[in-house]
Amino acid sequence: MKTYEQILSEIHKKQFAPVYFLTGDEPYFIDMIADTIENEALDEADRAFNQIVVYGRDVDVETIANHARSFPMMGERMVVIVKEAQDVKNLENFEPYLDTLPETTLLVFVYKYKKLDKRKTFAKKLDKKGVYFESKKLYDNNIPGWIQGYLKDKGYSIQPKATQMLADYLGTDLNKIANELQKLIISLPKNKSIDDADVERNIGISKDFNVFELQNAIGSRDVLKANRIVNYFGDNTKENPLLVTAINLYSYYTKIMKLHCTQDKSQGNLASVLGVSPFFVKDYLAAARNIPPQMCIRNISILREFDMKSKGYDSGDTSEKDLYREMIFKLMH
Repeated sequence: MKTYEQILSEIHKKQFAPVYFLTGDEPYFIDMIADTIENEALDEADRAFNQIVVYGRDVDVETIANHARSFPMMGERMVVIVKEAQDVKNLENFEPYLDTLPETTLLVFVYKYKKLDKRKTFAKKLDKKGVYFESKKLYDNNIPGWIQGYLKDKGYSIQPKATQMLADYLGTDLNKIANELQKLIISLPKNKSIDDADVERNIGISKDFNVFELQNAIGSRDVLKANRIVNYFGDNTKENPLLVTAINLYSYYTKIMKLHCTQDKSQGNLASVLGVSPFFVKDYLAAARNIPPQMCIRNISILREFDMKSKGYDSGDTSEKDLYREMIFKLMH
């Protein structure tokens, strides 16, 4: 199976497959491939005559087949893009039409949030005839690298702290992350090494009051700093919901526990085990000296408790700010 990068590279070189079936749980990669084909497969003048975009809820298999068997009008190819293809009824019935498509047809199925049964002949034939691409969600620890790669492709670099701030604040929604990174690209000159101040000015993430700084305060046992940060979070819960903070801290303590259980504590090995940049390994080593394994286990249990409370279980009328204060007190004492 070809990777996202390989597919895009071939499209940019005008090396098109006859059929693309784009599926999976991460819409960003699917949309990028489909949009690139839509924008680059034909010249702008040809699109009006030789490009058809339909939506799964509005068409059936026979309609798609009729479009796909059409010949281009004074052009090199006919491009047919079926968006929301997961809504086409009995899409598997398209299988026999795959053998009858003209060589001039470029057919794209955008099939999000579902997957075909790869054991069935339809999926096997799609893979044989063209490109079958399954878009997978990135794990939390893959996001910093993805941010760095995205910005590098645009002519920018980013410092580790700024990268982690973005990853902690924006989560794993790649469309959301890409939109925020575009704000940086628009606002900053090329070849700029983006730092935490740039992120604060252009994205609105405080360089002093964020999950990254809260983790550092916890790791250094700085009770005063930790309380200042959660008080800020409590006053700005829309941007800093307790649930998201609890999830991030759960991941933080899990990493420290992994560090305790790892015999090879070289920088390279720990960076791999923890899924972090080597730049941050020293911070986790320092935190591990202040947070023994027993405290990790206890605090992971505390965070599970506040995960439930943030969802309204057993929290009564307690405000989110008070829950923040209670949580940080239990974690730090």
